[in-house]
Amino acid sequence: MVRAPFNEDILWASGRRTGATRLIVRITTDEGGTGWGETICLIAPVQAVFTDIVARIAIGYDVANVERFGRHVLGAGYYHHKRAAVMACAAMEMAMWDALGRVAGQPLHKLWGGRWRDRVDASAYLFLPDPKACADKAAWFLDQGYRTFKAKIGFGAREDLALLEAVRARIGDHPLRADVNGAWRPGTARRMLHQMRDLDLAYVEQPLPLENLAGHAALRQAQPVPIALDESAYTLEDVGQILRADAADVVLIDPHEAGGLWQTIKCAALCEAADLPVTLHSGGELAISQAAYVHLAASIPNMDIAIDTERAYLARDIAPNPPVLRDGGYDVPEGPGLGVDPDEAMIEALAVQSIEGAYLDPQRPGWFPVKPEY
Repeated sequence: MVRAPFNEDILWASGRRTGATRLIVRITTDEGGTGWGETICLIAPVQAVFTDIVARIAIGYDVANVERFGRHVLGAGYYHHKRAAVMACAAMEMAMWDALGRVAGQPLHKLWGGRWRDRVDASAYLFLPDPKACADKAAWFLDQGYRTFKAKIGFGAREDLALLEAVRARIGDHPLRADVNGAWRPGTARRMLHQMRDLDLAYVEQPLPLENLAGHAALRQAQPVPIALDESAYTLEDVGQILRADAADVVLIDPHEAGGLWQTIKCAALCEAADLPVTLHSGGELAISQAAYVHLAASIPNMDIAIDTERAYLARDIAPNPPVLRDGGYDVPEGPGLGVDPDEAMIEALAVQSIEGAYLDPQRPGWFPVKPEY
């Protein structure tokens, strides 16, 4: 487990984040090949499930058998604890794919149908509750070449509107997304989106709590702003429920929260069949996962909107050759497997024994987020 510090604190509706805690995996095959994997690690059960179940079950698996492996972990009783299990599975499954690509001598996107696009656009991520500061940060991203912007809101009705108005004024007519993280009630959502009608939002993400698919479906019918779902869309089964409920216009997927890269491809295919675009959720990906993201986005046809990225906030990384973010986008890696080479010394330098700075806010003792809050 490693923790990469951020170069500034990230503020959102669920607290304050000061770094990205990730679980890093290296596997060695019986023929001497290697593979690297990474997953998000926001809660302690992720490492426990990995150590107790995932690592033990994986011994002896052919690295090509990712479908069977994931189902094996769930079948060991972890379908009862799926949200922790899929995050733990994701690290091993990614390492299996990396090892397979290295053996084949091919980049992963070539194993998933080939390259659909040569460059992957990224969305500038805005995490500041103060309107002026957030607009200033948006202007900085604009100068760096970003052309899509996403602002975290969910701070309060007046605050949300003021923040988005300030960002829109600064970025002009570039696409602007708003992420509520489930802080609104249904009536608040209708009222807020009516007030935001002149902001021309590309979409509003997770306006209601994750379980409320019926509310999201009704919200789609009540107003014109597209509805995107993220926390509601962790697993393949979650995405299926969203489509049955007709609850989203855009779906954010994440290999760490789906249980792996292959599960992510299947989630995207479900959405493609329903004519929905998809994009990728970001949780502070380090070099391994960021490379996986770019391979996914390069090969999935309906991932045709900018992916989320927190890369601009990372102060350190675990590989000397991570995917390079320039002019608001990523070039597609062409090396075998993931196309990055993690450095064990860089990993050890970031090693930690506990998870800190993921939720809550040390600067507000006693405070905790409520979903929905207003």
